Amino acid sequence: MTTLYRKARPRVAEVDVREITSIEDYIAAIAEAQFFGQPIPGVTQTLHPQAAEQAPADFAGMSRRMFGSSSVVFACLLARLSVFSQARIQYQRLRAGRPTTLWGDASLAIMERPWEGGTTADLLAKMITDADLAGNAYVTNRFPGELTRLRPDWVDIILEPRVVRDEFSEDLFTLGWRKIGYAYYEDGARHEDPTILLPSEVAHFAPIPDPTATYRGMSWLTPVIREQLADSAMTEHKTRFMRNAATPNIVIKHAPQVTPAQAKLFKAALDEEYAGPDNAGKTMHIGGGADLTVVGRDMQQIDLRAVQGAGETRIAAAAGTPPIIVGLSEGLQSATYSNYGQARRRFADGTLHPLWTNAAGSLAQIMPTPPGSRLWYDVRDVPFLREDSKDAASIAFTQAQTIRTLVDGGFEPDSVVEAVVAQDMSLLVHTGRLSVQLQQPGTSPDGASLDEPDPEDDSGRAAARLEIARV
Repeated sequence: MTTLYRKARPRVAEVDVREITSIEDYIAAIAEAQFFGQPIPGVTQTLHPQAAEQAPADFAGMSRRMFGSSSVVFACLLARLSVFSQARIQYQRLRAGRPTTLWGDASLAIMERPWEGGTTADLLAKMITDADLAGNAYVTNRFPGELTRLRPDWVDIILEPRVVRDEFSEDLFTLGWRKIGYAYYEDGARHEDPTILLPSEVAHFAPIPDPTATYRGMSWLTPVIREQLADSAMTEHKTRFMRNAATPNIVIKHAPQVTPAQAKLFKAALDEEYAGPDNAGKTMHIGGGADLTVVGRDMQQIDLRAVQGAGETRIAAAAGTPPIIVGLSEGLQSATYSNYGQARRRFADGTLHPLWTNAAGSLAQIMPTPPGSRLWYDVRDVPFLREDSKDAASIAFTQAQTIRTLVDGGFEPDSVVEAVVAQDMSLLVHTGRLSVQLQQPGTSPDGASLDEPDPEDDSGRAAARLEIARV
């Protein structure tokens, strides 16, 4: 199967997992399961009756509820996106299995202009946003000279069972699963035949693996949904608190002779006169026999800032973003901008570099790489990492001093460089020659004595060399 628009076979009446030998058979099995509402025997399913690792169906809801309505989640996502999208995609040479210099050529033009008007930053921003919200990001190179982002909740991962025959009983059994393609449903319409893409046509970026799936990823927002809901509830509580004239809840007890009809009239008059933030601070006048009791708490009593701040910190921790980087109040209370550098280093080393590494490896699936090189990322021009450049320069200076010392000590220069780069001193090879300060008086660098002339040299040149050496 080599074309993008190859469709599924017609539905069949009965499917045996042992008859699934191609991607067309697999899609036919999917159609069979959807038509009859039955699972396929021996085929992994995430959502019944879908015969694939199906994407989460709430991508749109996650986008609206988490990205569009939670300021804390938005701030964490924006911090990750802002720095992640500044990297560049390059090749990196490999020497003896170790990475060395970064380089590029015209073949990387598709990464620099992935689509009309798009840039590398746009591509990386799409990938990290989809991965954060859905746990998966899909990019295809099916159209020549252009990359296409596939909406993650419209893509299913198609698996094929690894059927093994027992050599003794001749029984067949499944031993793991193999990814054989992707099913793309335009507009998410899974009742229609999907468009099939081969693994070599799709870059699948899933930085956090889903423990319940083989290949699908999981969003970091999944474990903090309840934290986000609590944060939204607290924000709503503050809003309602202000709508209620910024006062706690009040219970009014009426005298026994007050009828329900009179109580309703009293409530309507009280709401009209005193409810709402515009009436805050007014002196309340009530009729005789009414008793007011405060049953709520104000903002200071419930310590809303501390409670809500703790939830914000847990959301930032799940995002791998230090609170001080995001600008959350609890992070600013526990730290000052004097130790912003430590927080920045944690964010870069613990969150961003693993994401860049995963993204480069994922894009390598659809990007042919020259022999002796790998697809990698270049962050030398990222302002957020400028302090890392200072540290790299300090490390390079220390390594240069080490190389100079070892070469002066008589070790072969090539072996010195290899040992310092690999941090393995057992790779050092000595020349057998020492510096002038360590030579015995009257000896040459190779250890030969200069006191006696060479008996085989009868031309008198040996004596001359000896005289020169003594001078």
